[in-house]
Amino acid sequence: MPGLHNRVALVTGGAQGIGAAVASRLAADGAKVGVLDLNAALAQRTADEIVAAGGSARAFGADVTRREEVSAVVDELVGEFGGLHILVNNAGVLRDNLLFKMSDDDWSTVMNVHLGGAFICSQLAQRHMVEQRYGRIISMSSTSALGNRGQSNYSAAKAGLQGLTKTLAIELGPYGVTANAIAPGFIETAMTSATAQRIGMTIDSLRESVAAALPVRRGGLPADIANAAAFLAGEEAGYVTGQVLYVDGGSELV
Repeated sequence: MPGLHNRVALVTGGAQGIGAAVASRLAADGAKVGVLDLNAALAQRTADEIVAAGGSARAFGADVTRREEVSAVVDELVGEFGGLHILVNNAGVLRDNLLFKMSDDDWSTVMNVHLGGAFICSQLAQRHMVEQRYGRIISMSSTSALGNRGQSNYSAAKAGLQGLTKTLAIELGPYGVTANAIAPGFIETAMTSATAQRIGMTIDSLRESVAAALPVRRGGLPADIANAAAFLAGEEAGYVTGQVLYVDGGSELV
């Protein structure tokens, strides 16, 4: 993708699933990528795979809800690669349950990781972006932002990310920084496998039922999200900001 060569990117939750696909795609397009994940070993595995494929990557183990840990990662990444141009807020967890069963911890954990983590990472990253007068902030929302049974915490957090994205676009736009969100629909990952199990389905049967209802007649893959992220991260997307891109196979059409 044009405009990614020698840019420096930080992908949170980058060890597996959508995060790993995004990190790999940005690296393949020429970016130097920091793979941040709570699971340092998995982050290292993803970074090693990127390097083996000819890319440039560095793994970091950190908790996005802990400002001091993220700050240390940003400082080290900037020190090693010389800047920070792209932030992908992808870190997330699931604590699904119906409202009457949901605990305070279920609620606060999901809100803190998805929304609080994106706030902390964006605030730390924008300092470098504003100074260099260039930046791309991409946050992973979800079609669940529109509401989803058993996900009041997740839906609220993902809707909050859309509001955060639009506010970042307003505040940071004058400094050459864009902010956009991607809202995936069904994407086959460990998270969707967990969702399938929660509702008493196999991942295969869930995929088939979702695909049958979509105009494109298939489920989504992490690469589908990575392709969208690569566009929004590039220089050519400089006039695109404050947007929520639904990558969902056309689910809103049916």
